[in-house]
Amino acid sequence: MEKRKIIIDCDPGHDDAIALMMAYNNPKLDLLGITIVAGNQTLEKTRQNGLNVCQALNIKVPVYAGMSLPMVREQVVAANVHGETGLDGPVFEPLKIKAEEKHAITYIIETLMTSDNDITLVPIGPLSNIAMAMRIEPRIIPKIKEIVLMGGAYAIGNFTPSAEFNFFADPEAAHVVFTSGVPIVMMGLDLTNQTVCTEEVIKRMEAIGNKASALFCDIMRFVLKTQNEEFGLSGGPLHDATCIAYLTDPSLFILESMYTAIDIKSELCYGRTVCDVLDVLKKPHNSKVGMKIDVDEFWNMVERSIKSYQ
Repeated sequence: MEKRKIIIDCDPGHDDAIALMMAYNNPKLDLLGITIVAGNQTLEKTRQNGLNVCQALNIKVPVYAGMSLPMVREQVVAANVHGETGLDGPVFEPLKIKAEEKHAITYIIETLMTSDNDITLVPIGPLSNIAMAMRIEPRIIPKIKEIVLMGGAYAIGNFTPSAEFNFFADPEAAHVVFTSGVPIVMMGLDLTNQTVCTEEVIKRMEAIGNKASALFCDIMRFVLKTQNEEFGLSGGPLHDATCIAYLTDPSLFILESMYTAIDIKSELCYGRTVCDVLDVLKKPHNSKVGMKIDVDEFWNMVERSIKSYQ
C-alpha cells in the first residue's frame, strides 16, 4: 500500500515530540518534511527542540523554521505547561544537525505546487505557517489533499475559558485555514483530553527499554507534573499524537461533520472555535471534528511506535 505523504507543522513541545516519534517509522506515512512555528515557546526554542528530537531519534527528515510571530496578535507562549525551553524534562546532547536555510513557508509552497495533490498537512501548533502560505500563494489551496490538525474545542478551552492554546496563539491564522475550503479534520481538546497518560502508561512504555521509550518517559513525566500543577489532572493528555493516530488508523475515531468558525472579534471568546454541533446555522460543513477515540488501541499504537526504534 502506498504511504500517505505528510508535512508536519509543529511547535515542539512535549506532545509534538511524541507525534514526530510516531510519524517517522510509521509504515503508513511518508514524512516529507518538518516545519517549525512559534507557539509553545519562541521560534528559536521550538526550532531547537525539533532538531533535538530529530537528532535523539535519528529522524532523517529536513527541518524548516517558519513564522516567529502570529499574523496579527501579540505573541503568547505556553511556558506554564511546556517550561522555559518549551521541552523541559529531557536532557539532550549538543546539537550536531541544523535546520535548512529555506523558510518553512517557502518550503510548503514549493512542495505543494510541484505535488500531485497528494500531500496532507498536519499542523499541530498555531496555524501561522499554513495560513501565511495560503495568503502568499493561494494556488496551493486546491493542491492540499487534507489538513489534519490539533487545535480548538467544541466545548471549553485550556488557555482561556473559551479558547484552546494553538488557536488562541494565532486566531487569525486559524480563521484563514477554516475558511480556505480545504478538507479539515480537527482533533480538539474534547477528543485529545481522552488520551490521558498516567504513571501506569509511562511505566508500560518504560519497560520497552530503548532510546524512544526513554525519551517518551522523560517527556511525559514532566507533562504529568505540569498538568497536575496547572489543571489538577492525574495525567497528561497526548494531544498532538492523535493526528498521527488518525492518519494511521481512522477506524479508532468517531468524527462528526460540522461547520466551524473561529472567533476573532470578541474579547472574552477570542480564539474560540465555534463548532455548530447541532447544525443550527445550516451553513456548509467545513470540518470533521473528533468526538471519541479508542483509547486502548491508541496506547497500543504508541507502544508499537516506540518499539519500532529498537
